Parts: sequence; structure tokens; C-alpha cells
Amino acid sequence: MDFNFTDEQSMLRDTVASYLADHYAFDQRRAIVAKEPGWSPAVWKAFAEELGILGAPFSEELGGLGGGPIENMVVMEEFGKALVVEPYLGTVVIGGGFLKHSGHPRAAELIGAIVAGEAIFAFAQAEPTSRYNLAHVATTAKQDGGSYVLNGKKSVVVGAPFATHLIVTARTAGASRDAQGISVFIVEKGAAGVTTRDYPTVDGNRASEITLENVKVDASALIGPADHGLPLIEKVVDEAVAATCGEAVGVLRKLHEGTLDYTRQRKQFGQPISAFQVLQHRMVDMFIGVEQSISMTYMANIKLAEADDDRAKAVSAAKVQIGKACKFVGQNAIQLHGGMGMTDELAIGHYFKRATLIETAFGDIDHHLARYEFLSLGQAA
Repeated sequence: MDFNFTDEQSMLRDTVASYLADHYAFDQRRAIVAKEPGWSPAVWKAFAEELGILGAPFSEELGGLGGGPIENMVVMEEFGKALVVEPYLGTVVIGGGFLKHSGHPRAAELIGAIVAGEAIFAFAQAEPTSRYNLAHVATTAKQDGGSYVLNGKKSVVVGAPFATHLIVTARTAGASRDAQGISVFIVEKGAAGVTTRDYPTVDGNRASEITLENVKVDASALIGPADHGLPLIEKVVDEAVAATCGEAVGVLRKLHEGTLDYTRQRKQFGQPISAFQVLQHRMVDMFIGVEQSISMTYMANIKLAEADDDRAKAVSAAKVQIGKACKFVGQNAIQLHGGMGMTDELAIGHYFKRATLIETAFGDIDHHLARYEFLSLGQAA
């Protein structure tokens, strides 16, 4: 299988890396997350107008660059290296993914707004008791003539504090864990009945607890088929997991590189601690974890175009490896730095915090192992 990037993809990587090196250095990023609103509208505008990367996975007909999942992965890896907090995942990957795959009548219009940096999406799917089960949806959407009325609560909606639109999963039929009866809606965040409680997350991002109380939306807000939205949700979430794995690769690279640099400078008994064989073995194990994560991530993104079960297996396999690597590489990076590794002034602690949250994003290791096993048994049968 060819893991080489095209010239266009390499150019995209270089463009993003160059911009972030000049405008998103560690101290600049710290300043962005330390104050309100917790992100940089100026940087987001530059992503849209100067770099054009908000159109990376969209067709040229929609105003994009004609790319797809690989382009998302390339962008997300560079974002991981710089710990970018701007809402590319929620807006371009998830919001754009729902619009692309659903055939929604307003898809071209809304994707155009995404590419221009005008529309920002957040994915309101998780609920207080849902864990990682995409079918566990207790939020309801009751049909009322030509409209729907939504009621429910959504938890840890990353990027919601600065979103203009929410992608909301809601139950239009059945019980709270039924696979059937789930629908997906576009809800303007400023709609009557939408209330949020915003807060910072441990890794420097911002999220919200969202309450929907008699939120009335037009039937045109429905994305995809009514009552049968779960396959669409699973497809888009798999794309989001694959993109998050790309971000994780960037984070893991920086954790490993930062640890190598530190151990070459830190001296004990008159020599750099990198000269100690036991620590060399540890750093080799970290390197192996990073390289395995790169390979699995590339494979998962390539397989996003395959049949549902093959796609899902590749994505879950990659997420298991990423989860293991985030834990092993992250914890060893902190251990080799000592207590100073967790100080706010040192970058390594910020990468560790992001790696820790990625480890559980969209499902932890146990969840994706169980999913992989279930899919494998189903195919074997």
C-alpha cells in the first residue's frame, strides 16, 4: 500500500506548518487559551482566507481544494504539533462531513460558509449517561406539523462556546438505546430554547453543557433520513476518529522529540541522561509507539472509503493503538522530565494533557477493542 503523499498534500502540509511556526508558537498559543474567548478569530480567518485550508476536504465545485480524509489528516497532524484549539474538527470534519454525506438541500450553501470561515459547527451528540454509545440518545425531537421540537441535554460539546451551528442527534422514535429512531438536526446556537454552560477543558480547549428546551426547528433542519440517522452518524464519527488520530500523531511526535531534546541536555553524574542505556531503551520504546501510530493512522484514513465494517475495523484498530501510545509516550515523557514536565511554562505538559484527552475521545481503548471484536465476529459469521 502506498503511504506516500502527493505533491499537493506535501504542499498543504508545508503551508500549514509554515503558518503555525510563524503565528502559533507555544507562547502565542498559551496567550490564546489563557483569555476569553479561548480561541483566535484572527487565526481562523487566516485559515479561511490566507491558507484556504477550511476547504481542504471539499470538492472544487463547493469552493474547496478537492481533497478528502487524507487532507484532513495532514492538517490535523500539523495542528497536533502546534496544539491548535481552533474548531477544525467540529466544523470541517464533522459539520462538513454530515453536510457532504447527507445530500442536505443546503449543503452547498453551508459548506461555502464553512470554507469562508463564517459558519462554525459543534457536534452535540454525547449525553450525561451515554458513554461512547452512539445509539444512546435520550434527547427527543417531536414532530409538530412542518417542524420538530427538541428537548434534552448534551454534554462536553467541544467548540460549542464559539459555534454558530450545532449538529444535534435526537430521538424521533423508539427507546433511548435503540439503533433505529435516531435523527440528526442542524440547530442554530442562537435559537430560542438553547442554553449553554461554557467551561475550559484540561487541555486548553473550550466546551459546553447544552440544554435544549422546546427548541423549534423547521423540517429542513433534518440531516439525512428521519429515524435512520445512525449509519450516517457512525460514518462521520469514524472520519472524526481518523482525523483525531492524525492530530494524535502530531502530539506524539512532539512528546518524543521534546523528551529526546531534554534528555540530551539534562546531566546527571557528569553526563547527559540520554547516555544511560536504560533510558535509551525507554526512548526507543516511545519511538516504536509513535511509528506504529503513524502507520495505523495512515491505514485508517485510507480505508475510510471502504465498506462500513472494513472502515469501522480499521478506525477502531487505529484508535486502540493511538490510545496505547498516548498513554505510554505521554507518561514516559513526563517521567523523564520529572516534576517540571507538568508545569504550565513547559510545553511538554500541554502535549501530555492533550494526549490524555485524545486517549478517550470518541471511545477509549476498551470501547474500540470491543467494537473491533464485535465487527470481526460478525464478518466471520
